[in-house]
Amino acid sequence: MAAITLKGNAINTSSNLPEVGTKAPDFLLTTTDLDVHNLTNYKGNKVVLNIFPSVDTGTCAQSVRTFNQEASELDNTKVLCISRDLPFAQARFCAAEGLENVVNLSDFKDGSFGKSYGLNIVDGPLEGLHSRCVIVLDENGTVKYTEQVGEIVDEPNYKAALEALQDA
Repeated sequence: MAAITLKGNAINTSSNLPEVGTKAPDFLLTTTDLDVHNLTNYKGNKVVLNIFPSVDTGTCAQSVRTFNQEASELDNTKVLCISRDLPFAQARFCAAEGLENVVNLSDFKDGSFGKSYGLNIVDGPLEGLHSRCVIVLDENGTVKYTEQVGEIVDEPNYKAALEALQDA
């Protein structure tokens, strides 16, 4: 269980993020066109898992915008933006913002991604949503970097994640 805060108030996650050096757990997540993707869909690519509570909040939206911009400059890299938002909301947001360099994936069906990655919020006003995290994987799905953002309204450390991508 990881202890994080929401505007200074303590909340907790279901477990801890996967450890650096381990294989990332597989997943089944829904795309904006209602297909189902798993980790194998991205094998051979470096992957950024940009995970957040909801695309309809300012910090979450900014993380998608920032990674969209940065992703356009990286070779062999996929940025997966993952939340419990419905795929329709994710598609609407990206269309309105003109974001084309990220892949939105939804864990709306059963929350199994959040459970297997240990990042479900288990108490407080955001209970049931994902905490804000960034996980970087190499081409073989090995975890190279993780960040559990301590204060959920703060943005992740983009620079550290991008540096981990270069080293992956």
